[in-house]
Amino acid sequence: MTRDLAVALDVGTRKICAIVAEVRPDDIFVVGVGIEPSAGMKKGIVNDMGQLTSAISAAVHKAEKSSGFDIARAFVSVAGSHIASVNSRGAVGITGQRGVNLDDLDKAMEAARAIAIPHNREVLHVVPRSYSLDGQERVRSPIGMHGFRLEVEAHIITASSTSVANLEQSVRAAGVEVDRFILNPLASGDAVLTPEEREMGVVVIDIGGGTTDMAIFIEGTVWHTAVIPVGGDLITNDITHWMHVPFDVAEAVKIHHGHALQKAVDPLETFLVEPFGEGMPIEVQRNALAEVVEMRVSEMFDLVRKEIKRSGYDGLLRAGAVITGGCAQLAGLKDIAAQELGMPVRVAKPERLTGMADALRDPAYSTSVGLLRMGLSMETMSVSVRAGSTPVKGLQPFRIGRVIGGFFRRLLPDGDQ
Repeated sequence: MTRDLAVALDVGTRKICAIVAEVRPDDIFVVGVGIEPSAGMKKGIVNDMGQLTSAISAAVHKAEKSSGFDIARAFVSVAGSHIASVNSRGAVGITGQRGVNLDDLDKAMEAARAIAIPHNREVLHVVPRSYSLDGQERVRSPIGMHGFRLEVEAHIITASSTSVANLEQSVRAAGVEVDRFILNPLASGDAVLTPEEREMGVVVIDIGGGTTDMAIFIEGTVWHTAVIPVGGDLITNDITHWMHVPFDVAEAVKIHHGHALQKAVDPLETFLVEPFGEGMPIEVQRNALAEVVEMRVSEMFDLVRKEIKRSGYDGLLRAGAVITGGCAQLAGLKDIAAQELGMPVRVAKPERLTGMADALRDPAYSTSVGLLRMGLSMETMSVSVRAGSTPVKGLQPFRIGRVIGGFFRRLLPDGDQ
């Protein structure tokens, strides 16, 4: 029996995650997962193609072994400080007495897309925000409506052509073709936001190792995106310098003993750590560690607050902020976020996962999971496994079936699909 299956490849600064899954209306059934520590990436940008290719190959091999299929294509995440966005308008005339159809929407979107961008940049996504018909603003879905002039306001996301090309070359060198690049916070938002949050106004904040990725959703669709080039690794580096320990030790200290709210930590609580050049472990006050962590986390959310303010939509986020990503579960982080942003905050992880999904029920994998459904909804037909390949575990090779809808429909509120 043919199933709709997709392959997601989340290429991050701290980890590489490859997922093979069946995307169903009510859940995502995971049939294979491969997770590998990342290498060759810094702040979402490739800095060693050989190391990155090796890490991607290892993650893909694990996913192939656990799923029983040879992976040939994947939807791939992209982030980094090179990401930029702008809003644009496009218009098209409607002829005759017929109502607006899909061709009209396509032409309006093409008109909106026709903006001047530098030769070293490329368009990553063009997302419709709202339509107007003969001056009637904020039309959600103009299909079938009568009028003479259709306008669309679109959110256009661009990326550095060089950065995208280097990432694509690294993925290809690992034996995988890129079906489509998808911006991290769009994928994360797809995995963790509720329809109500999208409608009321919400900012999703994905805090990874190298970057903090943001997307603002209002009236059901994305209005603003940004990538801030700081993440959880900055906290780890502070601990490294403060405690004089290797990065891996500092990362473990952050995970097991770190707290972003100093006043919530008992001043008498201590733990042991072995620094550079010391023969014996030393005792460290957890309260002092929390002071270091709180300063950096406060700074990170101050940058987020400034970006929200810069967008001009800070007064429209009635649902507040949803935080996800590998750093989201740091103790006290939610409290600092609410304090710095001045809005309701919740920490989210991917939901509605079945199959081999135990490792993915964590905020660190929101982008990985979101790539699956969003990638499929952006494609009408794709192949994610080599036709005629030999299954690892005796399974039959599969093809992704046709998916009704599209990227635009996916980003509109549920009631307008």
